[in-house]
Amino acid sequence: MNTDDIEVFVGAVSSGSISEAGRRLGLMPMAATRRLASLENSLGVRLLHRTTRSLSLTPEGEAFLPFAEAIIENEHQGRAQVRADTLGAAGLLRVSVPIAFGMKIVAPLIPTILAENPELQIALDMNDRLPDLTATGTDLAIRIARLKDSSLIAQKLTDNPRTLVASPRYLDQRGVPRSIADLAHHDCLPMTGVTHWTFISGGSENHVRVGSRFSSSSIAGCQSACLAGAGISLLSEWAIADDLVSGRLQRVVLDDATPEEIGIWAVYPTTRNVLPKVRVFVSALRDVLRTEPSIG
Repeated sequence: MNTDDIEVFVGAVSSGSISEAGRRLGLMPMAATRRLASLENSLGVRLLHRTTRSLSLTPEGEAFLPFAEAIIENEHQGRAQVRADTLGAAGLLRVSVPIAFGMKIVAPLIPTILAENPELQIALDMNDRLPDLTATGTDLAIRIARLKDSSLIAQKLTDNPRTLVASPRYLDQRGVPRSIADLAHHDCLPMTGVTHWTFISGGSENHVRVGSRFSSSSIAGCQSACLAGAGISLLSEWAIADDLVSGRLQRVVLDDATPEEIGIWAVYPTTRNVLPKVRVFVSALRDVLRTEPSIG
């Protein structure tokens, strides 16, 4: 068996498409199809049911898949481990990050990481929803959240302080809330699907329902609306540091509660050894987070 052929099979299963597997590997669709056929011929079985619209595993394919995944992952790890340290990380690193965090913190890191690792490529997916890491071929996701899913393999990088903020114009028109109860009389700007904000009050969690005529699928949208005077938003300190200094936003400090603490997390798709390309990226991000005064 050829590991290049096995890689097409694994990629086709994870992406749901032979052509997508080929794209990830830098192959034309016909070349990817030939590699899969070569693997099936060498095994003497059909691994996938293929139509113009769908892919599905045969019973033989289901039985072979875990072994194929182990072969590919072991090969990648083996190649990475025998590389000389002076060569740095190599290969394509697929990273998913929240939009605002990616623009403010991660994207400025990219030139330095690439300069220090000439054989590394980075594909940055900026998305405020956590993707299916395996299905999308994502090596690493950075998320700012209170992670509750025990199935996730996650490592906390640092704390992520947040605060309530609003524009001076909004506060002049609507007044400044002083308590949790006061928020019921204000326009709040949550992310889409978020119905409550969590605060710490008297040592206990208090889930406060937020009323609003606006929400956004991205926290960047909430911040933009907040700057324009649409209401009160709960934002990360690193995102609003410049706005606070300039006076475009003002803190809203409640007398009886503080926003819950959440963290910045590195989320991995596997428990196996972390590849050098992932370690290099996480290390560079940690260094920036340590020196960012509004984080941690």
